[in-house]
Amino acid sequence: MKNWKKKWKKIWYFIWEDNSIWSWVVNILVAFVLIKFIVYPGLGLALQTSHPVVAVVSESMEHNNGFDNWWQKSSNWYINNSVNKGDFDKFPLKNGFNKGDIMVLKGKKPENIEIGDVVVFWSAKKDPIIHRVVKKWQDNNIYYFQTKGDNYKTNPMSIKSAFLDETKISEESIVGNAVLRIPLLGYVKILFVEAFNILKGITQKG
Repeated sequence: MKNWKKKWKKIWYFIWEDNSIWSWVVNILVAFVLIKFIVYPGLGLALQTSHPVVAVVSESMEHNNGFDNWWQKSSNWYINNSVNKGDFDKFPLKNGFNKGDIMVLKGKKPENIEIGDVVVFWSAKKDPIIHRVVKKWQDNNIYYFQTKGDNYKTNPMSIKSAFLDETKISEESIVGNAVLRIPLLGYVKILFVEAFNILKGITQKG
């Protein structure tokens, strides 16, 4: 029993008080395990979604120049699809958000998802996409949604391609509804993924 206490004290000191490089490495690994397997699943359970936190990795929801300037350049598509400036002004996250932001998601029943909500959904490539709902309808008791990125430069209309068709998204593809934006924190993940891809490319060439 005493030996176990001594060993535990040594382990505790090594993790929390030792300033060696190996202690830092262990700290990072412990933090990763806690976040990955305890904090993240717990948050997902509380928010009723499999992905409670996502990083924004594209510019498809950026406005750049403020709401009025953005609307002036974007309005034609929305007006033609029965969304006026007054409607959009009341939408959640009406000013969009930027690449590198972190978005907190919450599960939402399909019948409660409204036009203007920002949702995350799965694409054909199984990459999660975060765009705004612009249409909603029901067919054979299944809800369907059309989405569009706010950025008028990169997303002048809803995308329809072999890899992504956001003109008809079934309720089963919806991951969650964006309820909170945390600016720039997502760059930690983006930079890590980019660095990993660079290293992977170098390894494959070698």
